[in-house]
Amino acid sequence: MSRLGSLGHKLYSGEVSYDIVGKRRRWYAVSAVLVLISLLSLATRGLNLGIEFTGGAEYQVSSTSCTIDQARTAVEETGVQPSSVTALGNEIIRVTTEEVDNAQSLAIRTSLAETCGVGAEEVSVQFVGPTWGEEITQKAITALLVFLGLLSVFLALYFDWRMAIAALVALVHDILLTIGVYSLLQFEVTPATLIGILTILGYSLYDTVVVFDKVKENTRGVLGQSRQTYSQAANLAVNQTLVRSINTSIVALLPVGAILFVGAGLLGAGTLKDLALALFVGIAAGTYSSVFIATPLLAQLMERSPQMQALAKRVQSRGSGAKGTTAAAAAAAPAAGSASAASGSGSPGAGEADQASESEETMDRARARRAASGPRNQPKRQSRADRH
Repeated sequence: MSRLGSLGHKLYSGEVSYDIVGKRRRWYAVSAVLVLISLLSLATRGLNLGIEFTGGAEYQVSSTSCTIDQARTAVEETGVQPSSVTALGNEIIRVTTEEVDNAQSLAIRTSLAETCGVGAEEVSVQFVGPTWGEEITQKAITALLVFLGLLSVFLALYFDWRMAIAALVALVHDILLTIGVYSLLQFEVTPATLIGILTILGYSLYDTVVVFDKVKENTRGVLGQSRQTYSQAANLAVNQTLVRSINTSIVALLPVGAILFVGAGLLGAGTLKDLALALFVGIAAGTYSSVFIATPLLAQLMERSPQMQALAKRVQSRGSGAKGTTAAAAAAAPAAGSASAASGSGSPGAGEADQASESEETMDRARARRAASGPRNQPKRQSRADRH
């Protein structure tokens, strides 16, 4: 059995346990700092929206000799500042600008053709209006609201309304962190980014539901006992699903990381970068929130009910009684040993009493052996008359 498998078995059986729910304030603080950084970045730096949302012009030129810096310089010479200049593979340069008139567009097209050594007809031009981006944004927000509404109903009916609240908080947490990374790194936000964000919601929800299902199993009938509180049972559920969550995340992050770092970074597949970054950040944030945010928040909400508070008092009372009994027994043991030592040293007959006790035990064992072996068959003595 591998080390991870052995750890998973120990976590599932409770032999090894990490106090994740009990240290929820620590995880809340970490998430609060990350969310605050994301909000500050959004307020100060904003998002680098693509032309699909802001409107503008897109130029693509196919050339093996032209570089990104050369293409940017060619556009700047026309008096227009490019919004972005990226490479699509090894042969295509993509340049986006704000809205320009026909004369400026012709100048940009000619400058790119001369710099990259191609004909002007080989530079493709596409104009995008801001109306199309507004429609995409509106549809994405509508889809997000519908998804969150249906999710709340499902979780409230299948689990509990407090589980629905905890899951929604975790989803909002994941969305804010993902958008915050785009703002900090100034990655261009495209329709593919929205698709990635909507995709990570499903992944985060799946991981949360898996943990909540185990919490529901462990806390079934929790009010009818006094051995563990709701938080303790929920913490056991988190530990039991911890290895599974880690394995699932690694399996999901490996191909997404390959797309992001190898496909987009090394091979220059820029069209995959927008989708891959959202997936990579969202999957990592979803795994973290399912374990360290959703479940601790659920336990905190559950512990507010009077029944759970009464259960916590019973568990605490039982624990205090067990500790008191153990302490009394530990205190009595040295006293008993001292009394035995004192009686043994002060009374000469103590050793004889011990020997007598041992003798009696030996006789009892002998009787038990004879009883187990049955009656003894001794030879019958003949009478005197028979002998004569």
